[in-house]
Amino acid sequence: MTTPTLRRRLLAAGLALAGVLGVAACGDEPEQTSLDTISMMTRLFGTAPDPNGELQKAVEKLIGKKLDISWVPNADYNDKTNVVLASNKIPDVMVVDEKAPTFVKAAEAGAFWDLTGKLDKYPNLKAADPQTERNSSVNGKVYGVYRIRPLLRSAVVIRKDWLAKVGLTQPESVDDLYKIAKAFTEQDPDGNGKKDTYGLIIPKWPGGYASSSPYDVMETWFGAPNGWGERNGKLVPGFDTEEFLAANRELKKWIDEGLVNKDFATLDSANWNDPFVQGKGGIIIDVNVRANQLIDLFKQKTPNDFDKVVMVGNLKRSDGQKFSAPFTGYNNVLAISKQRVRTDKQLDELLTVLDKLESKEGSALLSNGIEGRNYKVENGKAVPINQDDPQVKILQNDVDKAFIQLGTRASVGVGQFAPAYGDEVSQKLYDLRATLMTEDLKTAVHNPALAVISPTLVQKGATLNLIIPDARIKYLSGAITEDQLKAEIKRWYDSGGTQVAQETNDLVAKLK
Repeated sequence: MTTPTLRRRLLAAGLALAGVLGVAACGDEPEQTSLDTISMMTRLFGTAPDPNGELQKAVEKLIGKKLDISWVPNADYNDKTNVVLASNKIPDVMVVDEKAPTFVKAAEAGAFWDLTGKLDKYPNLKAADPQTERNSSVNGKVYGVYRIRPLLRSAVVIRKDWLAKVGLTQPESVDDLYKIAKAFTEQDPDGNGKKDTYGLIIPKWPGGYASSSPYDVMETWFGAPNGWGERNGKLVPGFDTEEFLAANRELKKWIDEGLVNKDFATLDSANWNDPFVQGKGGIIIDVNVRANQLIDLFKQKTPNDFDKVVMVGNLKRSDGQKFSAPFTGYNNVLAISKQRVRTDKQLDELLTVLDKLESKEGSALLSNGIEGRNYKVENGKAVPINQDDPQVKILQNDVDKAFIQLGTRASVGVGQFAPAYGDEVSQKLYDLRATLMTEDLKTAVHNPALAVISPTLVQKGATLNLIIPDARIKYLSGAITEDQLKAEIKRWYDSGGTQVAQETNDLVAKLK
């Protein structure tokens, strides 16, 4: 049965090309010679900033342009992107998943600029790493400025105080983590005498299969390919492996035993931290920056008692083998629409503005805020100041939950200045990231098909890309059996996946 959400997604995807063609039909509108206001769309992880707020005014002053920014909650971002692509109101600059079929279809139809070879003259936009540029390309074409991220960010964050309460040590394997999740659920780690806690916290995930979700990370731990991997001399999708099934079989056991939040299919990712801080759940599998975010929240809640977070890296499976979930080196791209930016001159104007935005000074604004207002620089690091000021709290929210998403040359949590924490606990957690990344990169499972997307997936991806994530959630929630999950994998192949697999193999071979 087709759900209303699925029908809505398919409708948006089906209209995407019509929207693109509508862009071309607007060619008889008066051509603008200058872009006085730049429209943008990006992800939001909290409260939307005031367009007249301190930070937006500071950014506008730096770049010399007004900004009209659409802040979209992360959980709704993919659906919103499809709707926007199907409209005649595409922003000048959009944060997009450049491999999403609806975007690729729009880009190939001429709705977005092909930036291949056009970024080298902009020092803050040109590729910093050839491999990452290749990873973020689409069959050899560059459709956006990639947002740099560390090559490995996956980690497990755990309530330190709960771990001590149940008498367990930091995990090294998935089996260890299961024991912790079970103890957090059954042994009253918060000491209130009630059975009202659980282990693992999972939110509704806006991305599809192989989108760095907790599900994808656990599948990698079990040895499944990260997106695509080689089996018997050919590339196959990771979900068509026994390791994928084994990982989901294990996670379903956790869910059936109540070790995971019951609302895992609907919990807004913007509220992911809440159960952890509120004492409902005690484990998060996500990027390593979350550890410091959680410490900061505990610090606000209990300033004299916030040492409640530990972090470990990727985990071994039962046989002792370790497979770590790497990142791509980037997270989405800034794509430029041709709806208003129609000439090379206008493109140069916009890229010049983006180059200022991604400069050293711009990166500091997007990642740290306003120097002297919410931070000061000591020994090359950003030290928070005035954090008790209500207006500064709003400014800090605008940085952490919103504007940092517009940065390309600044990783999450790292701008011109690395954060300097006033306490040893936070600084140790921050410094631990590099150690864990270095170690886990030794066992990282990379995706050999990152740089390609098959023509069939572009045409049918709006349908194909929903099959596995939807089936996985249904299986984990008990709505379908494992045999039915396998049938859905077969349906993926029968619905065009067979051609996708062949084309993916051919395209990767051609790129090599």
